[in-house]
Amino acid sequence: MPTLRHTLALFAALYLTGSANAQYNYSKDISRIFQAKCQQCHREGDIAPFALDSYSAATTWADDIKAAVKEKRMPPWKPVDGFNSFRDAWGLSDEERTMIVNWIDGGMVEGDSADLPEPLPNTGEWLLGDPDKIVRMPVNFAVPSKKDTYRCFVIPSELTEDKWVSAVQYLPGNKQVVHHVIAYLDKTGVSEQYDGKDGQPGYECFGGPGDGVSLDASSMLGGWAPGVRPRFLPDGIAMKLPKGSRIVLQVHYFTNGKKDQTDQTKLGIYYSKNAENKQLVFIPIVNTSFKLKPGDENAEVTAQFPIPPFYDATAYLVAPHMHLLGRQIKVEKIGSDKKVEPLVYINDWNFNWQGFYSFETPMRLPALSQMKVTCTFDNSDKNPRQPNNPPVRVGWGEGTEDEMCIGFVGVVFDRQGLPFVSKRSK
Repeated sequence: MPTLRHTLALFAALYLTGSANAQYNYSKDISRIFQAKCQQCHREGDIAPFALDSYSAATTWADDIKAAVKEKRMPPWKPVDGFNSFRDAWGLSDEERTMIVNWIDGGMVEGDSADLPEPLPNTGEWLLGDPDKIVRMPVNFAVPSKKDTYRCFVIPSELTEDKWVSAVQYLPGNKQVVHHVIAYLDKTGVSEQYDGKDGQPGYECFGGPGDGVSLDASSMLGGWAPGVRPRFLPDGIAMKLPKGSRIVLQVHYFTNGKKDQTDQTKLGIYYSKNAENKQLVFIPIVNTSFKLKPGDENAEVTAQFPIPPFYDATAYLVAPHMHLLGRQIKVEKIGSDKKVEPLVYINDWNFNWQGFYSFETPMRLPALSQMKVTCTFDNSDKNPRQPNNPPVRVGWGEGTEDEMCIGFVGVVFDRQGLPFVSKRSK
């Protein structure tokens, strides 16, 4: 039998715990966390299953919120703390996670509505506001029911002068089947020779925008994959959209057996407001020659990219990429003195949550330094995302069940105008 002293101690502990949990309220505390870290996805019409913009919504979904926060499944901010810092990061701190859980356990006190923050502006489908230019696939494309389809759609820019682009937002027309989108810039018009030759809009384009379409480090206008959110580039940094160019949208469709699917993806382009800009280009650090043995739980793949002489640069963002077997990916800078500095490290890769991560402080890349990517894969039957039963030998490929090991780094070269052609390293 418990003694009176033990009983009083238990009541005191429960009282103190309840008091601690009740110190937070929705209006003053929790609403601000949700607004800063959750509402970019948890809003009407976006990819999250429910909006999280009111006390009613927060209490309705409280059990799910508590579980996702405690297990660190949400929000899906993947970069590991301490391996660089990023602009507009939406990961929760340990303190914020504790506040949310304690608020729920403490009875979900609402507080005074006068303490609520001003609601975020309703931007509609365009998260950055109305674009300066909207381009879209010319028709609503009937997606073939086969597993993987790579289709390029040619969209004339209709520009009579060069434009500088500070942000692009991609809006897949059908997120159920759009696997990823990449926008290439065709500066010569070669892509129009392929358009519609098989009787369907666009043309098949496995691995890129097609033979003859000239590519260099300035030939990408960004891209979209699940989890990517649009962001403006820093002031004075922009991508160049040449006059008369064609935007070639490469859309990868992964139907997984779905039939009668259609898509008309579009993108919104935001022009730079600066009179002068330095050009951002994308450098791929990539390994295309690896093979993953079936059953290997910890296969490591690496690639390096040396910065050539006279090509001193500054890195502004990084976009790591793998497929379903990926478990960890790290992108690093290795100086000529062998000093290693992190660009990004993700230790719990999830194909459904990818991003372009902009550095809080841009990173210098002196000539003769190197960029390195390290990818770790689990090709065993223990991998819950394993697409093959039983596991099979897997190598580089564009298909969802193939694999990739890439770190795209957005850089600005000190000497503007120098020719630079990016090539895949093996």
